[in-house]
Amino acid sequence: MPDPRLEIQMLHDRVMVRTVEGTGERRSSAGIVIPATAQVAKRLIWGEVFGVGHHVRTVKVGDRVLLSPDDQYEVEVQGVGYLVMRERDLHAVAAERTEHGTGLYL
Repeated sequence: MPDPRLEIQMLHDRVMVRTVEGTGERRSSAGIVIPATAQVAKRLIWGEVFGVGHHVRTVKVGDRVLLSPDDQYEVEVQGVGYLVMRERDLHAVAAERTEHGTGLYL
């Protein structure tokens, strides 16, 4: 069992992310329930950043990020599951206002 007094420091360009609830089962625009196990194409999910390494430049703890859950390393810390990945494997960061972007809002 991990010692609760130990703080986890991510190294280099690594990011530790916990997936946001509700990224499994979803509804189509017509109201049809699509189970999490149904996969037509690769689907990106949203997560929250819980740790960053010293060389991470564009995200910080607490940011909401878009990522692919496939081919990532999983780790469990005190019963909570996280994904560990390189910063370059993140696809987007949700922000309140951006200078350049898609013009789309969450």
